[in-house]
Amino acid sequence: MQHSNTLFVGLDVHKEAISVAYVGAELGCEVVSLGSIGTRQADIDKLIRKLKGKAKKLLFVYEAGPCGYWLYRYLTKQGLACRVVAPSLIPRKPGDRVKTDRRDAVQLARLMRSGDLTAVYVPAIEDEAIRDLSRARQDAMHDLKAAKYRLKAFLLRHDIRYEGRASWNPAHLRWLAEVVCPTPAQQIVFQEYVRTVSEHQDRLVRLESELQAEVKTWRWASVVEAIQALRGVQFTVALTLIAELGDLTRFDNPRQLMSYLGLTPSEYSSGPLRRLGGITKAGNTHARRALSEGAWAYRYPAKVSRHLQLRLEKLPKAIQEISWKAQVRLCKRYRQLVARGKHANKVVVAIAREMAAFVWAIARVVQEAH
Repeated sequence: MQHSNTLFVGLDVHKEAISVAYVGAELGCEVVSLGSIGTRQADIDKLIRKLKGKAKKLLFVYEAGPCGYWLYRYLTKQGLACRVVAPSLIPRKPGDRVKTDRRDAVQLARLMRSGDLTAVYVPAIEDEAIRDLSRARQDAMHDLKAAKYRLKAFLLRHDIRYEGRASWNPAHLRWLAEVVCPTPAQQIVFQEYVRTVSEHQDRLVRLESELQAEVKTWRWASVVEAIQALRGVQFTVALTLIAELGDLTRFDNPRQLMSYLGLTPSEYSSGPLRRLGGITKAGNTHARRALSEGAWAYRYPAKVSRHLQLRLEKLPKAIQEISWKAQVRLCKRYRQLVARGKHANKVVVAIAREMAAFVWAIARVVQEAH
């Protein structure tokens, strides 16, 4: 091991400790476990010095998880190679029922040497900042929806009914201001629920305003603007897609993007029998949901609305042509699948899968223009 040119170093990263194991690139080398180290930079530097005494080249690997990418960025800043791999794609033996931090680190080192690990895309710091802001907006949306649900459930329990449509418009808000509950305690509960809804609405407005401001100086701002040429892809959907996916040109073809999003059908085939199941859902949940929401727009006939026309006027002719081509194809595809008796939800997923191809094509045009 002392004369090995390359060491593959497996790291099982946790909040307070990192389990370390390494193995040489030569055949017959055994995996060596170094135990656990701390997560301070001094601990990482000490590990690097120790391993550099054993080999000229070091290749670190650890699983993507809640600890983020700080370790990847620190190691790469030191000029060292590092890979962050997808936990769901790590090969596992069906009969292996023992899991420890030490065994995980050993397995990572061994599988990295054999080339059986799949690396994930690590966003730049500024890209991750936009993604965090986008996800914070989604969390605010979910919290607001839950707060409204609790308020309406409270009113329903006490048979306090609004005769109009509870759309939270000015008329509805004026009605809420006039509600009187049977007891003082219930009135306090009601006022707290109303106040919670207002706070979440204000929080959502702040986050959306901050997103609008931050995207203007983001390096992918032109791509976000360009893919809004597609019907059903307005600012929020476009931002979510690019914030979650990053550089779309890293995919060689649209099929790779579809697979990354988990929009391709699962398959279980054996011999002459070929069985296709539901979509794999193996990719980015946020991006897949955003595409699926946008796909509902294609249930209507192809048409350039006023809002879409305003977005198209700012874009090059090539992107406008892709937009219209997508409308004609996807609207027709939606009608065909529905006519064949397919459920609307399955049709939308199929449309979302093809939308990913058009998003990829527009991103490629933007990148080539720059």
